[in-house]
Amino acid sequence: MRRTKQDADKTRSAILEAAETLFLRQGVAHTSLEQIARQAGVTRGAVYWHFKNKADLFHAMLSQVRLPAELIAQRVKLCDPENPIVGLRNLCTEAMATLVREPSKRQIFTILLRRCEFTDEMLEAEQQHEVFINEFIDLCTALFAEPHVTAQLRPGISPRMAAVTLHSLFVGLLSDWLRDPHLLDASNIQPYLDILLSGMFGNWDSSPAQPCSALTSSESTSH
Repeated sequence: MRRTKQDADKTRSAILEAAETLFLRQGVAHTSLEQIARQAGVTRGAVYWHFKNKADLFHAMLSQVRLPAELIAQRVKLCDPENPIVGLRNLCTEAMATLVREPSKRQIFTILLRRCEFTDEMLEAEQQHEVFINEFIDLCTALFAEPHVTAQLRPGISPRMAAVTLHSLFVGLLSDWLRDPHLLDASNIQPYLDILLSGMFGNWDSSPAQPCSALTSSESTSH
């Protein structure tokens, strides 16, 4: 019987779900495609039909919870058209809150930050991950480089420095929260972001963020 697209999509979803379960339980490096196939109830051939190798499967898993840089830029503008940095702060705040509300997305970031070793077989996935990080930092750099934003940065702080520092803080908060959920209130990380941004901008407004409608429950974060 000829397989339909619906059947193929169902098989692909089952493989991804099985991979997430095993990656979380035993780590990426200690999980084989054969184990994933057994967990999903499919053949190894079915796994290779959808994914060329484990790195490709891992990248597909991450793609479920990451937005491309160009879409992040659009949502930043939607969050606060007048001030892109406020929009970026609000988007980061809402992205973390989304992970609190949605355990399935939180599980994938736990795998990335706490269950993954980028071994030789994962080189392609590591390179793709680095590209994504650099694209996000480039996006933040461009926002900080807008003339009316750069004019507000404290002396000695370049747009690139500001972007790298903001990214590092967000990833650090995410990693620490995944390590110890009691360490901080991840449903509202705005106070942490405001501490950083007030050190970058002399007149930073730390008023409570308005809900960012630009990030829906079907979308996720920018790490």
